[in-house]
Parts: sequence; C-alpha cells; structure tokens
Amino acid sequence: MNHLVLLYLAAIAAGFSLIGMTTVTSLFTGPVATLIIWIGAITVIVFSLAIIFHGLRTLFNKL
Repeated sequence: MNHLVLLYLAAIAAGFSLIGMTTVTSLFTGPVATLIIWIGAITVIVFSLAIIFHGLRTLFNKL
C-alpha cells in the first residue's frame, strides 16, 4: 500500500479528533471551539478529496 495514502488517512483521523475534542471537553468554548471545528472539518474534506484524487489517478493510469 502506498505510504502517502496512509498519511492522508492519519490526517483525516486527526481532523475527526479535532471535531470530537470540542464536544468532549469543556476547555474550548465559544469562538475557539468553532474555529477548531472548522479546522477539523476542512482537514477531513481536503484529505478525503486527496485520497479520492489519488485513487482515480491510480485507476486511470492502469487503463
């Protein structure tokens, strides 16, 4: 398996943990919690799209 894909999966997991961290702990409140949720959501979206792009590129190179 490509190591770059595993790195992307780790980044997606980190994004989900940022989102979940704000709901579990009361340390982050108000605008800080909103900012952390947005950063986590953007991280998940960007690296999910990167994995999809990498998979499509690999698929079309094999044709």
